[in-house]
Amino acid sequence: MSGRITWQCACFNSRKAARAITKFYDDMLAPSGLKATQLTMLGAISILGTAQMSELASLVALDKTTLTRNLKLLQSDGLIAIAAGLDRRARVVRLTRTGTDTLERALPFWREAQQRMVEHLGESRWRRLVADLAELNAISP
Repeated sequence: MSGRITWQCACFNSRKAARAITKFYDDMLAPSGLKATQLTMLGAISILGTAQMSELASLVALDKTTLTRNLKLLQSDGLIAIAAGLDRRARVVRLTRTGTDTLERALPFWREAQQRMVEHLGESRWRRLVADLAELNAISP
């Protein structure tokens, strides 16, 4: 019975799929020097412009501790800058020139990865998958 629970479990299967997809994107992005997690974080910061940490945490669905740990790595690579906001208690994040350039260099590799995923799944299945994942992101206890 317990084996069936594992194989039929949405959590188990989604985490397994997430690891496989992340590895695929990491491999495709390797020439850019970025990992998939770094690209998505830089992309989110790019979308928000100068963003408060709380806004960014909400957009990427990370708790503040995990977000801070991830941002420190990007900051140490010179890809982002973190500074005090207007309210000194708030921290704001922005891409540096190096971060913007790195993101731009990585985008062709990301586009190729996206295209391969669409080709593998087919356009209609791909769109359904993205819609289903967006719906699942709204689940809360």
